Amino acid sequence: MGARVARMFRNFNLENRVHREISREKPRAAPRHETPLPPSADSSEAVDTAVNQKNDPLLNLLKSVYVESTDPAAAAEASKEVTAGNEANRRPLKFSLPGDHYGLVDLTDVPKGKLTIIEALKALSSHQRQPQTWTPEKIAQEYSLDLKDTKALLEFFIPFQVQIIPPKTENAKQIKAS
Repeated sequence: MGARVARMFRNFNLENRVHREISREKPRAAPRHETPLPPSADSSEAVDTAVNQKNDPLLNLLKSVYVESTDPAAAAEASKEVTAGNEANRRPLKFSLPGDHYGLVDLTDVPKGKLTIIEALKALSSHQRQPQTWTPEKIAQEYSLDLKDTKALLEFFIPFQVQIIPPKTENAKQIKAS
């Protein structure tokens, strides 16, 4: 019933409305963007002469460039020499775990100023247990670290710290330690 009424209103005076829309003046299209004219023979000759003409300042700059190429095999040998000279900047590993823990396989030394995960955990736990004995200065000396980095490590990296927050009310449920 409702569809019939809706159709009646929709089709009411349809023909007059269509004629009125068709006879209405159409909107004008926006003007097109001007395109450049195709290059003429005169302009292409001017471009050719400009390209083929010598430019003395640029030629002098080009002559001042010096390129030196090396053999890739010789470069690999030079990098091996650099790493061999870098051995003095390494220190032997202080602590290691048996087996393949933490993905460390056959690690015997580390660069100075760096720590392995195991050494970091050992130093942090030692400092946490005995802060008077294991001061930041002693840890920095023991592991060849920078004192500023050691202080930042001890201040901001706190592993395995468990805090038990007491309930606010007496009758709150709490997990009992067994």
